[in-house]
Amino acid sequence: MKKQFYITTAIPYVNAKPHIGTALDQLLADIWARYQRQNGHEVRYQVGTDEHGNKVAKKAGENNTDPQSYVDSMYKNFQDLFAALGTSHTDFIRTTEGHHKGAVQYIWQQLEPYIYKGTYEGWYCEGCENFVTDKEAAENNGICPDHNQQYQRLSEENYYFKASALGDQVREAIESDKLRIVPEYRKKEILELMKDGLKDVSISRPRKNLSWGVSVPGDDSQVMYVWLDALSNYITVLGYPDNDAWQEFWPADVQIVGKDILRFHAGIWPAMLLALNLPLPKTLLVHGFVNVEGAKMSKSVGNVIDPMELIDQYGRDAFRYYFARHIPTQGDGDFSYVTFENAYNNELGNDLGNLVQRVASMVSKYQAGVLGDVPTGEHDMGPYHDAIQHLEFDKALDEVWLTIRSLNQYIDQVKPWAIAKSRDTDTEADSHLAEVLAHAVATLNQIGDMLVPFMPDTAERIHHTFENGVIAADASALFPKIYQHTADPRTKQ
Repeated sequence: MKKQFYITTAIPYVNAKPHIGTALDQLLADIWARYQRQNGHEVRYQVGTDEHGNKVAKKAGENNTDPQSYVDSMYKNFQDLFAALGTSHTDFIRTTEGHHKGAVQYIWQQLEPYIYKGTYEGWYCEGCENFVTDKEAAENNGICPDHNQQYQRLSEENYYFKASALGDQVREAIESDKLRIVPEYRKKEILELMKDGLKDVSISRPRKNLSWGVSVPGDDSQVMYVWLDALSNYITVLGYPDNDAWQEFWPADVQIVGKDILRFHAGIWPAMLLALNLPLPKTLLVHGFVNVEGAKMSKSVGNVIDPMELIDQYGRDAFRYYFARHIPTQGDGDFSYVTFENAYNNELGNDLGNLVQRVASMVSKYQAGVLGDVPTGEHDMGPYHDAIQHLEFDKALDEVWLTIRSLNQYIDQVKPWAIAKSRDTDTEADSHLAEVLAHAVATLNQIGDMLVPFMPDTAERIHHTFENGVIAADASALFPKIYQHTADPRTKQ
């Protein structure tokens, strides 16, 4: 039965160009979306850019331009990345769009029974666009651990959202898995964080301190807190509130977020939805950070990696492969040029690329390129499907590579070339050889099927090579060797 699914990604700020961590949300969402479509379902899949807030306004000032002109010049960097990554998103939202801003003001008005005015005095991180408690500021010695900058002491009159009134409902939803948080230990973390309930949260700032944002309805002296604006995109992109089509896809089946913004998505966002009388998302998939050679990415350290550079040099599927398999879906991971290139040359080039090439070559050499009767794949795909259903995409790719390596071992053990040599003396050699090659082709077609969500270009090339009864004449090496960061073993010392 065809189902309708909705998956979302956390929209990145446009105050800097994308880095490899930016691409992770979109890659994970795209894998899930392609898998569901492959299984006959309809998927809405949202991406976008977060374009309001002090960080953006500050960056615009540094570039001697106004905020709107700045975001207009920056959002395309993210569109270009998503295109280069091959994401199959259906919706792209900018938070400066007219419909979104109008919808956010409508949301504010619907939240008014839970909104009151008060004076905030405490600590604020401009990098996080987040207020923190005295306790949290003290534990971090007054410095935000994510942005390595000092908290600002603020005293200002703001509007507050009475999240405390909804805390018990939010906690119950998380405890009962009505709002499922994956992995389990992230669920335990957030429940520990809200063990004393949800705190009321400031949802506006005086225009004198924050001019770049959505105006508070009925009070032009206040501008909405950027997180209220940003979180709302998950429903406004569907057409909420004026286009009834949003109801076909909400609640989201999966919302993908980084661990650093879990508190917003498991605390403020569910409370907002409850106050709006809207259903909660079904699952939050929480991924970790991508470090670079064991260190956190930082402009000051100079270790920020440009994903476009990797995609341009090694191809989109190589990028997708590494970040889907070598970065744990539900945990922190590490990148280095050496490990990336080794994975490209050894796992993609040797394991998969050479396998496809050697099977195609043997069919061409021993059977004039004619495939004959190819059975359906025989490898058990249960563990592969289980891994995807449990949102462990790295483990699903492990299953694919288990199949690849098993087929390589099978060919080495059976030795089709030796069977071909015996055809003059063995009357059963032809049928034996045809059976061996048919099994190899069937397994490769199955590998192609399994790679569709992860490496769509590679999957298409594998299918193109083998699925039409005759080996494609234009079949070429999938992953030609590249040695930019590792030693070329073919070079004599």
